[in-house]
Amino acid sequence: MNLVEFVKSEFSGWQGYEKIIFPLGILFIIMLALYAKDDKVAIVSAVCGISYTILAGKGKISCFFIGLCGTFCYSFIAYKNGLFGNLMLYLLYYCPMQIVGIFKWKKHLDINTKVIKKTCLVKSEKFYYLFSALLLSILFMWILKFMNDANPMIDSITTVFSVVGLILTVKRCVEQWYIWTIVNALSVIMWIEAYMNGSNCLATIFMWAVYFILGIYFLFCWNKELSQVIK
Repeated sequence: MNLVEFVKSEFSGWQGYEKIIFPLGILFIIMLALYAKDDKVAIVSAVCGISYTILAGKGKISCFFIGLCGTFCYSFIAYKNGLFGNLMLYLLYYCPMQIVGIFKWKKHLDINTKVIKKTCLVKSEKFYYLFSALLLSILFMWILKFMNDANPMIDSITTVFSVVGLILTVKRCVEQWYIWTIVNALSVIMWIEAYMNGSNCLATIFMWAVYFILGIYFLFCWNKELSQVIK
């Protein structure tokens, strides 16, 4: 498959309203950020991040290529705002996991639609991931306190839950969207606090707000698709 065919396949299978709403959402973030004279890196990070979420929600492998660019941009923003948990998460975990995701998803693509085949966890696995995420969040919070993190509690939860969320993303599990909804909601709060403390990160706030909306939307879509498969 050449590059043109790959791009066409990545934008196939979209609903009519998705082709309109998704690009408009990205354009809105860009215009708002430019009007507010937001940091240029934050704007690029927001565009990459939203594009990644949309493509991941649609089950398109190209999400990981976009995700690599967004990872480096967001790492820089986290460093500038003293959010060291998020910085370590993106540089030491997100970056290599984006590459792992490419190879993992490639093995589970539908031959005709080029969309990944979705799965779900069994009950014991759900308990294991949730318990591990909560325990590690508490432990990591104390580490961030010693590092003088700007917001150790929320930063620890979003960091640990994001680790779990990306694992479930690579595993193609619908439960990832429950995790991302928690991460996205808390991240909106965290960045609003950073903005109120003088950080020029308006685009980042709206980026996480859009993530939150998209997460709920794709949670519904994946559950609907899996219920049809079970039937």
